[in-house]
Amino acid sequence: MSFTLRTDGELEHALDALSARENSSRQAVVRRAILAYYAAHEHDAAVHDAAEAMLERWHDVLDRLADA
Repeated sequence: MSFTLRTDGELEHALDALSARENSSRQAVVRRAILAYYAAHEHDAAVHDAAEAMLERWHDVLDRLADA
């Protein structure tokens, strides 16, 4: 599957610099960046979901502690 990525001068410069530095293709640079962004946001979502679950589970205890 493919798609078109529209770029501007700033992005072109960054892609060229990163691909040269990493000795890889521009496609590989974009792929790594997207996957890293996805992983970071998935982690944030997992932490948020876990925190929500713990707040739901322990909200009565936390309320009592707040009143103490």
